[in-house]
Amino acid sequence: MSVDSSEKYLTPITPDQVRLEIKDPVDSTALTQAKDIIKELRTSDDDTTLDGTVDPARLMSVAKKLGDISETMTTYIATKDECKAAFEGLSDVDRNALENIHARVLAFATAQRQSVTDCVIDIPGGKAGHTVSPCSAAGCYAPGGRYPLPSSVIMTTVTAKAAGCKTVVLASPRPAPITLAAAHVAGADLFLRIGGAQAIATMAYGIEKDNEFGPSIPRCDTIVGPGNKWVTAAKSIVQGYCGIDMLAGPSEVLVIADETANTEVVAADLIAQAEHDVVARAILLSDDQNVIDKVETAVSDQLASLPEPNKSTAQEAFRQSFAVLCKDIDECIKISDDIAPEHLEIQTKNAMEVGKKCSNYGGLFVGEHAAEVLGDYGAGPNHTLPTGGTGRYTGGLSVFNFLRIRTWMRIDDQKESQSMVNDSIVMARLEGLEGHARAAEARSLTIEPAYKKTKM
Repeated sequence: MSVDSSEKYLTPITPDQVRLEIKDPVDSTALTQAKDIIKELRTSDDDTTLDGTVDPARLMSVAKKLGDISETMTTYIATKDECKAAFEGLSDVDRNALENIHARVLAFATAQRQSVTDCVIDIPGGKAGHTVSPCSAAGCYAPGGRYPLPSSVIMTTVTAKAAGCKTVVLASPRPAPITLAAAHVAGADLFLRIGGAQAIATMAYGIEKDNEFGPSIPRCDTIVGPGNKWVTAAKSIVQGYCGIDMLAGPSEVLVIADETANTEVVAADLIAQAEHDVVARAILLSDDQNVIDKVETAVSDQLASLPEPNKSTAQEAFRQSFAVLCKDIDECIKISDDIAPEHLEIQTKNAMEVGKKCSNYGGLFVGEHAAEVLGDYGAGPNHTLPTGGTGRYTGGLSVFNFLRIRTWMRIDDQKESQSMVNDSIVMARLEGLEGHARAAEARSLTIEPAYKKTKM
C-alpha cells in the first residue's frame, strides 16, 4: 500500500517540479551583526577605510560576551603545547585515525600542488612564462558547533601547508580536545580559540603586536573553511581585502540510483547528510519507483534507531528533501546538473560511465562503496565543497586556493621583437589609446615615436 506523500521523508516530486534554488548564502541579519562586531573589534572606527587591525582587548571582550572563551580565560590563543598535550591524551585508536586521515589528505594535496608548475615559452625576441607561488599567510576556520569537527581542521590546515604557506592561522571556538589534537597533527602555526565574525575579522585584519592576551596575528592573504551564518557573513565582508574560498550554504547530497542500488546503503547516506543541519538537503533521483519506495522505507527504519539530537536534526532536514522518478538515467543526470549538488553519489550499473556524464557537482562519489562519509573523513580529496548550485562554476577547497600564478615576460633581442611592437602600435590606435601606441613606438626600430614628431 502506498504511503501518502505528506508522510514521506523524501517528498515525491516530478522532474518538472524540480527548481534550482539559488539562495543568497549571506543572511541579512547576520550580515548586519557581523558588520557591528567587526567595527567593534578594529582599532579604526572609520567604516570607509580598510585601515585598522583588531584590538586584542576588544577581541577578548567580544569573545567572552559571545561565549567563545570563559570569563576567567586570559588569552585568545591555544598554545602548541596545549595542542600536543591533547594529542598525547588521546587513545591509540583516536591518534591513529587522525594520523591516517592526515596522511591521506596530505598525499592528495601534495599531488595537486605538483600538478601545476612554473612554465616558460618563447615569444618574439624573448621569453614569457608564469611562476606558481603560495600566499604568505593562510587563515583556516573549523566550526565549533554542536559537534567538534577535527576533520575540518585537517582539511583546511593541511591543504594550506601543502600549498607552501609560511604561516597557517587556525580558528575554532571552544575547541574540544580532539580539535586541539587535530591542530597538532595538521601543523597549525597559530590557534585562535575564537569563532564567528570575530575570528574572520582577526584573521583578515590581524593583531599588530604581541600583547598581554597573546601574540601578534598576521593579516591572512586568504581565509577558508566552513562556518555558521556569522562566519559566512563576515567572509562576505572581508572578501576583496583578502581572498576567501567560498560563501557556503546548507550542505546537500544527491544520489542517482537504479535497480542495482543497495537501497539500505542509499538511505544511510541520505541520513548521514541530513543529520548535519536542519537546513541540509538529501535528494534521490532514480528511474525505478521500486528503488524510491525501498529507500523511503529504509530511511524510516534507520531513523527510528538514530540517537538524539541527530534524529530530530535529520527529521527536520528531510522536510526540504525529495525524490524524483525520472524516465531514465540520462534525465537523472540532467536534473543533477541543473541542481549542481555539493555531494553527488552514483549508485548505478556502470557507475563510472554515468559519473563521467555528469558536469556539475562539488565532489563525485562513484559506486556503492565510495561513501560520501569517506570523503568527509579523509579519503584524500577535500570535503570543503561548493553548495547551492555554485558547483556550476567553481570547485572545492584545494591547494589552488592558496596559490598565485603570476606571469612575466622579457625581451632579449629587440630586433626579433619588432613584429610584436608593430602589432601593439596598430592595436593601441584601434582602441583609441594613443599613449599606448607611443609607448610601443618607443621600442620600434623603424618608426619614430609620435611624441618626438610633435616637438619639431
